[in-house]
Amino acid sequence: MDSPVLSRNNVKVFGRGTQPMLFAHGFGCDQNMWRFVTPAFADDYRIVLFDYVGSGKSELAAYDLERYATLNGYASDVLDVSHALELQNVIFVGHSVSSMVGVLAANREPGLFERLILIGPSPRYINDAPAYVGGFERSDIEGLLETMEKNYIGWANFLAPVIMKNPDHPELTSELVTSFCSTDPVVARRFAEATFFADNRSDLAAVEVPSLIMQCSDDMIAPAAVGEYVSRELRGSTLRHLRATGHCPHMSHPKETVAVMREYLRSPVDGAQSVARIR
Repeated sequence: MDSPVLSRNNVKVFGRGTQPMLFAHGFGCDQNMWRFVTPAFADDYRIVLFDYVGSGKSELAAYDLERYATLNGYASDVLDVSHALELQNVIFVGHSVSSMVGVLAANREPGLFERLILIGPSPRYINDAPAYVGGFERSDIEGLLETMEKNYIGWANFLAPVIMKNPDHPELTSELVTSFCSTDPVVARRFAEATFFADNRSDLAAVEVPSLIMQCSDDMIAPAAVGEYVSRELRGSTLRHLRATGHCPHMSHPKETVAVMREYLRSPVDGAQSVARIR
């Protein structure tokens, strides 16, 4: 289908199946980050990749400061792409902040989605003592944004190893640094504010779509306590603890990521909640 949205968001569609799997990348990333995972599903699903406006090879001219001041603007991108392709029964796969973008999109149009697969989700990155541990103090986030503004390249080189972990794969860290540095600094700063100052805890209870929560080990961005919180608050969710370390298992540990996703997709859509560790 010809639509300005498809060029605006640099949409790519492939695969031999009919049910759509829509992959949404995280902050500072683009659709290319899914390349280790999507081939495993191309025989059975219709794979849909896109870049948020302001990321990757999207049309930067379409970026609007007001629209993308909150995660709702990014949820609108997800819905716009889905509508442009006339998708139904979507399996949404979101990494990091895109997990909450998927939650917002599903709450706006629950009938569009069959399942949500949330990789490293966090509804709030800032601690809210004593009840909630997000992993960061507000001063941590403010300091990160200040560094981002004063020394963008230095910020990228500091943050990428923290996110990726897995020092035995330095090429992945380098790729993340390059991705950060290829993003317009103004857009990156705005996206960072929308991401790290967001509080989507109250949105979790409204989700009607069955969900898989993929919780990594030793993840500084979304600690284990956050995954447990999301599991408790998200009805009909399934929590899987991964051996994968860091915050990007689809890049650093694609085989385990694919295995967990496949196991979940083979299970019936009954809203049953479970907690397990893949062994």
